Amino acid sequence: MKVHLKDNISIINSKGGSIVRNSYFWALKSIACYSGKGCDWEFDREVWIALSRMLLAFNQSGYLGGSETVLEFPADTQIPEELRSVSTWQ
Repeated sequence: MKVHLKDNISIINSKGGSIVRNSYFWALKSIACYSGKGCDWEFDREVWIALSRMLLAFNQSGYLGGSETVLEFPADTQIPEELRSVSTWQ
């Protein structure tokens, strides 16, 4: 999932999908500080550890691929410590 940082907020491009994916995305939206309809989702630093754990759990379940459970930061961005285990660069 493509993500970028702005003022200690991680902003993830929003998506939709199948029933399994909808449950996954509802779980992500539940910890977002902002997730308006048709807008990107914003996660403040306080939930980054929960976000990381959630992404790891869904990745390990095998139901979703890496493109949906790995955060892809721009190449020139330093990945925050809390998100390194679930992140890569574009």
